[in-house]
Amino acid sequence: MITSKDKNKIKDKNLMELTPIRNYEHNIKEDGLIDVLVPRFTDKFFGKLLQPRMKNKFIRANLDKIGSFTWLQIDGINTVYQISQNLKENFGESLPDHNSRTALFISQLFRNGFINFKE
Repeated sequence: MITSKDKNKIKDKNLMELTPIRNYEHNIKEDGLIDVLVPRFTDKFFGKLLQPRMKNKFIRANLDKIGSFTWLQIDGINTVYQISQNLKENFGESLPDHNSRTALFISQLFRNGFINFKE
């Protein structure tokens, strides 16, 4: 598994061949868009100390229509290339450069620790 701590390992790989897996849970809002639930504290010490005093344990990362569709495609089975092709099928002409957009979004999710790669 390639985690966000192993950023150097990903440089030798073709991103389109990797299989992303989610690190966080999500909620589906009434409009069908996704809120990714990012824990406020990843450090166990601060989490135990401060978490009980917090109103909400999570920060909600709101995704747009394309981001929400992409997030749901990240299931540990689909490769980045397959996700890109599914985006093309679903959004068609409204998403002209689907490969580079998907690669950029997946890279950002990886850098921010939202996903890891199965390989």
